[in-house]
Amino acid sequence: MDLPIDFATLRVLWWGLLGVLLIAFALTDGFDLGVGALLPFVARTDEERRMVINTVGATWEGNQVWFILGGGAIFAAWPLVYAVSFSGFYLAMFLVLSALILRPVAFKYRSKRTSPRWRAFWDWSLFISGFVPALVFGVAVGNVLLGAPFRLTSELRIFYDGTLLGLFTPFSLLAGLLSVAMLVVHGAAWLSIKAERGPVLDRARTYGSIAAILSLILFAAGGFYVAYGGVGYAVTGVLDVQGPSNPLRALTEAVPGAWLTNYQTYSWMMAAPVLGFLGAWAALAGIWRRSAVLAFGGSSVSTVGIISTVGLSMFPFILPSSIDPASSLTVWNASSSHLTLFIMLVCTIIFLPLILIYTAWVYRVLWGRTSTAELKTNPDLY
Repeated sequence: MDLPIDFATLRVLWWGLLGVLLIAFALTDGFDLGVGALLPFVARTDEERRMVINTVGATWEGNQVWFILGGGAIFAAWPLVYAVSFSGFYLAMFLVLSALILRPVAFKYRSKRTSPRWRAFWDWSLFISGFVPALVFGVAVGNVLLGAPFRLTSELRIFYDGTLLGLFTPFSLLAGLLSVAMLVVHGAAWLSIKAERGPVLDRARTYGSIAAILSLILFAAGGFYVAYGGVGYAVTGVLDVQGPSNPLRALTEAVPGAWLTNYQTYSWMMAAPVLGFLGAWAALAGIWRRSAVLAFGGSSVSTVGIISTVGLSMFPFILPSSIDPASSLTVWNASSSHLTLFIMLVCTIIFLPLILIYTAWVYRVLWGRTSTAELKTNPDLY
C-alpha cells in the first residue's frame, strides 16, 4: 500500500510526538509532583496543607492523561523499546506506579478523619508520591544516556542483565536529583500562581529558589559528565532509514562524547540546553521578584529545554545497550510498521487537539487562587 508519508518521515514524526507527550506530562503532572514534594515543608498547619493540596486537587487526574498517552505511544509506536524498558526496568516502574497509586488514595482518605497523626501520615504519603516518581524518572533518563544492560539474540529475544540497585549509579542519581530540582521549581512556580499570598507562598519561594539554583548546577554538571565522562553511542555504518525494523541490522557502537555530535552537526539544537539554563534563571528571577508569570514561564521553558536536550543529544537512539551496543534501539530500527505509524498519526491528528481544547477549558474554568478561607465555605475541597 502506498502511503502519503514515507516510512522514515513517520518514524521521525513519532520520535518527535513521543517527546511532545513526555514534555506535556512534565509540564502538567510535573507541577503536581513538585507540589507534593514541597507539601510537608511549605505548609505547617492543617489549613495550610489543605490549601496547598487544593491547588492541584482539581486537575491532577487530567494531568496524568499525558503519562498514559506517553506509555501508550511507546507501546504502539516503539514496541521493542516498550518491551525492553518495561521488562528491564520492571522494579523501577513498579516503584513509580506504587507511588502514583498512593497519591489518589492520599487525596481521598486524608480528610476522612480529623486526627493529626492520620492526616500527617497521608501528607507524607503525598510527599512520597511526588518525590519518588520525580527521582526515578530522572534516574531512568540517566540510565538511558548511559545505556541499559540488555542484549538481543538473533531471534530478538531480550535478555536484561541489570538489577534495581544497579540503576542507581552516580550519574543516574545526578540525573534523578536534577529531575527532582526541576519539578520542585515547577511546583513552587505553580504555587506562586495558585496559592494565596502569605506564609505558604513565602516558603515556596524559598524552596523554589534553592531548587532553581540546584537545577542550574546539576544541569551543568550533567552536561560536563556527558562531554568528558566517556558516555555516548553512535551509528557507525550506513543505515537504510526506510528499511524494516530490526535492531540487529544496525551498526552501532559506544563512542565517548558522541552525545555532543548532533550539536556540532546541527547548531540550531543548541537552543535546547540554552533554554534549559535561561528558563531556570528566569524562574529564579521570577521567584525573587515575586512575579508569578515569570516564575512559571521560566520553569516551563527550563523543563522543555532540559528534556529536549536529552532527546536531541541521543537522536537517533532511543535506548542504547551498554553491554551489546549492536542491540541498541534507534528511531530507524525499533518502530512499528509503516502502516501502523500512519494510522496512529491520523488518530493523533484527530484526538490530540480535542484533548488540548478540553484541558485548556478545564484550566480556564478552574482558574484562580485557592485560599484557606474557602476551606470553611466549600465542603467539596480536600
